[in-house]
Amino acid sequence: MIDGVVITPLRQFVDERGKVMHMLRSDSPVFQGFGEIYFSMVNPGAIKGWHVHRRMVLNYAVPVGQIKFVLYDDRAGSPTNGQVQEIFMGPDAYALVTVPPLVWNGFKGIGTEPALVANCATIPHDPDEIDRRDPFDPAIPYDWSLRHG
Repeated sequence: MIDGVVITPLRQFVDERGKVMHMLRSDSPVFQGFGEIYFSMVNPGAIKGWHVHRRMVLNYAVPVGQIKFVLYDDRAGSPTNGQVQEIFMGPDAYALVTVPPLVWNGFKGIGTEPALVANCATIPHDPDEIDRRDPFDPAIPYDWSLRHG
């Protein structure tokens, strides 16, 4: 696991009417503040990444569809510098993933339906505090291809 990344299993309350899916509460140990909530739709096979925030803490959950969420740590002095972490997210693996600043991340839609990715960010979106890279940039040692076995 990449240093500072926290995976918190989330509860779903299901009955014959449907379900309620928790995401984040202000009394959670990972809650650091509220900036904005936004949703990102990703189609099956599409990749959204890479990006890194300088100040924003991300709190991702995927209530609809499935994604492969990938993180890369290139922080100087980090005990997990150079490591990659994959997390499969969706209703069947329902969790909140908290990502600290300066950790590269991206995700790929998997399965057969679009996925809805929710983010409760600690600050409002600021284009001056984000950097982006192409999903296939060789500076990040990751292959987005489907692996068998």
